[in-house]
Amino acid sequence: MESPRGNAVVSVGSARTGRPRATSRAALERLGFELFARRGFDDTTVDDIAAAAGIGRRTFFRYFASKNDLVWGDFEDQLTRLESLLAAADPDRPMMDAVREAVVEFNRFDPAVVPWHRQRMTLILRVPTLQADSAVRYASWRVLVTEFAARRLGRPASDMLPRLIGSTVLAACVTAYEQWLADEDADLSTLLDLAVRQLADGYRDLPPRG
Repeated sequence: MESPRGNAVVSVGSARTGRPRATSRAALERLGFELFARRGFDDTTVDDIAAAAGIGRRTFFRYFASKNDLVWGDFEDQLTRLESLLAAADPDRPMMDAVREAVVEFNRFDPAVVPWHRQRMTLILRVPTLQADSAVRYASWRVLVTEFAARRLGRPASDMLPRLIGSTVLAACVTAYEQWLADEDADLSTLLDLAVRQLADGYRDLPPRG
């Protein structure tokens, strides 16, 4: 199986006499996810992951600031991607159509990566000890949609309507993900598209503020 982000994994899991074992962010994610699946997130420590990779604790922290960061992977880079998708939206497209298309594209994954992404989202949405961290990261995601809506509506991002749009789009996406995790035969893109389409009905024909 490929690593969580499809990156190459080098020299993890087999000792080479006289030289240190090499690793990568993707390799540590893979090993971490394997341990989480066997032992549970809370019962797996950073030391466990480092030992499985044949590296020291300090080396682990060169790649990830914490065990939580390992679960989220390259989240900051992904936020930049979402921001780019929204910025590239056709200005003539209705606002909610543009949001929906950006969100669906943002959450499109190579089939080989989908099993890893399913495990990642299972941890994020279902492990209680990750919820506080999830709230902070989701807030960063929500801000991007809020700011996009504010630009389209000609309102400050601090106004209630752009903030409401950001919050409800996030809620729609989380609901689509929860449905996807509950049904292994479901298609994530289809669920996200449907969730945001249904949400968009409530925001139809919003006039920009003059």
